[in-house]
Amino acid sequence: MLGWMREFSASTKHALVDVARALFTQQGYAGTSLDEIVAGARVTKGALYHHFTGKQALFEAVFDQVEEEATAQIRAAVHDHADPWAMAQSGLRAFLAVVRQPGYRRIVVQEGPVVLGYERFREQEQRSTYGIVAEIVTSVLSSYDLEPSMVDTFSRVFFGAMSAAGAAVSSAENTARASAEVEAAIGFILDGLRQQAEAGVRLPGPGELPGS
Repeated sequence: MLGWMREFSASTKHALVDVARALFTQQGYAGTSLDEIVAGARVTKGALYHHFTGKQALFEAVFDQVEEEATAQIRAAVHDHADPWAMAQSGLRAFLAVVRQPGYRRIVVQEGPVVLGYERFREQEQRSTYGIVAEIVTSVLSSYDLEPSMVDTFSRVFFGAMSAAGAAVSSAENTARASAEVEAAIGFILDGLRQQAEAGVRLPGPGELPGS
């Protein structure tokens, strides 16, 4: 009996998240009511409040689900690449494919900063997509004689570029064209890094930068 109740409770929670995700994607956070969500999930408001404190908590669950799926897609794209440059290119393409998805565009890029607030949005993002970007950049920069702090700096700069690129692609009228342009631009940057690495050029450490 207890096991059945747990399964029912879990299925109720999943139904609420699934319905909320569909409605948030179609109508946005502000345009979606709790009445619509419980009606779509065929549960009561009491059942909703058993699992979530309110609409924002439900949105956060949806946001986490979308980000987890995006993270899994990017990890799958880079998983089989031993060459860090190929990994970076595959990760970039996977990221750009993710930001073109309607659910990701609406829930993460458009609604995320508004509903969660900028600081919390960045914290959430860094726990998911940032981790992957950091891994990719660390692999790419492993050929350089860099101090860990510089690797971290490059990772943050690259993440900022990817984040800005994702926002640009997701808001473009022609997402396919915007994605191709971003891939070409970031690919150009990666090619420049690769040429320096293959030529044995050593990037300066913190104590060697101009003015330091």
